[in-house]
Amino acid sequence: MATDSWAQAVDEQEAAEESLGSLQIKDKLEENGTAAAAPESSSAAATPEVQEAENKGTEDDETDKDDKAAQSLLNKLIRNNLVNNPNQVEVLQKDPNSPLYSVKSFEELRLKPQLLQGVYGMGFNRPSKIQETALPMMLAEPPQNLIAQSQSGTGKTAAFVLAMLSHVDPNKTYPQCLCVSPTYELALQTGKVIEQMGKHYPEVSLVYAIRGNKLQRGMKLQEQIVIGTPGTMLDWCGKFKFIDPKKIMVFVLDEADVMIATQGHQDQSIRIQRMLPKNCQMLLFSATFEETVWSFAQRIVPDPNIIKLKREEETLDTIKQYYVLCNSREEKFHSLCNIYGAITIAQAMIFCHTRKTAGWLAGELSREDHQVALLSGEMQVEQRAAVIDRFREGKEKVLVTTNVCARGIDVEQVSVVINFDLPVDKDGNPDNETYLHRIGRTGRFGKRGLAINMVDSKMSMNILNRIQEHFSKSVKECVDEILSLSLLRSAKTLLIRFLLGRIQRHIMG
Repeated sequence: MATDSWAQAVDEQEAAEESLGSLQIKDKLEENGTAAAAPESSSAAATPEVQEAENKGTEDDETDKDDKAAQSLLNKLIRNNLVNNPNQVEVLQKDPNSPLYSVKSFEELRLKPQLLQGVYGMGFNRPSKIQETALPMMLAEPPQNLIAQSQSGTGKTAAFVLAMLSHVDPNKTYPQCLCVSPTYELALQTGKVIEQMGKHYPEVSLVYAIRGNKLQRGMKLQEQIVIGTPGTMLDWCGKFKFIDPKKIMVFVLDEADVMIATQGHQDQSIRIQRMLPKNCQMLLFSATFEETVWSFAQRIVPDPNIIKLKREEETLDTIKQYYVLCNSREEKFHSLCNIYGAITIAQAMIFCHTRKTAGWLAGELSREDHQVALLSGEMQVEQRAAVIDRFREGKEKVLVTTNVCARGIDVEQVSVVINFDLPVDKDGNPDNETYLHRIGRTGRFGKRGLAINMVDSKMSMNILNRIQEHFSKSVKECVDEILSLSLLRSAKTLLIRFLLGRIQRHIMG
């Protein structure tokens, strides 16, 4: 197995249709129909306001919504290995006088042999950057609380799974660890990691606290680990008393930024936390640390150690930027067709403001016999993951997408980003951060990239001027023919470097 390719093992396990744990959750979900897909809530029915908002969302075919839960699941599905994260880890300890430990190997953690076997079986040869610092804290005695910032692909799920499995006493047949995820799908993803890592630890079992998994009233769970969504977990701890919360040793709250974006989840999570004993270890993870997330984290986790990732400074220094002046959307399309041959030497991403424009553009390009892939918010998460995988593997050369759908996608051989529509916020002002994230994909780690902006009105020219002022970078006007030559040079250079890198990695094993 390739280094750190633990997710591949999980995918292979899923493909082999192995059960999702001792409970055989798949059969139970089939018995209960589609109940598991219902929105997670402790209340029986949605309020009229919520129902109206849901109806409005289904009618909106213009702008892709920023669905954090779907994006998080998508990121988990498309990660084939650990992300090579260049960000530095910043640690804030609750006791600044306490020595700070980090590890460079899993042997240093003195894990149970069956867990160490599970770790290596998942393809982890050494701890990731966040695991180096987080695992010693999570496995410490006495237990230490932790708030950690960590994106998908950094190994954080494996880290807190290892902590739960390490703290569990297999001789005690009652729940000892709770893990709360924002959605049913994300809970199942965590469960797969637990099963894979605990493959050689059969004495420990897990159960899913999710809608559709109906238990008989009065029964007490015997599984040591419970994974689920906030509403069902709260009911199992409170209303139905399937779980004795006073016996819980570890409480994990995953995807906190997604959690607070979902109605009711924040309150439900806090109510669960208040049932737990004071000596229960609290672990909270979030991809972002906005003020709302930070306020929520402080309510959940008392006296925490804090791990933050210092963001890599994205730069435009290695990216050549151009704009093409057009008079209409159709003229932008024809300019795009003129340079299509050049942009497909490597790979390109084309950004549109709305899913309607993205669908139109992909259709028009296809009618001109140009091969493109479309990434749209109307697609199911699994469909979007399949499109991204094909693009990453080079089976598709051009990806047409909206900003929301493409968030978090890193494809090594992307050399060109085209802004078919310049990014603007909801008030029509330049969205400078989105512009940086879009075109920054082509200039990662010192690589040279190329960005093309399509301008078709005085308003879009004004937007581009304001973007230039913000970044103090000049964007040059260019005609199709000159642009094609520049694209050809940049794309060929990048392609040669990419192929040489592939050859070198193959030779080195």
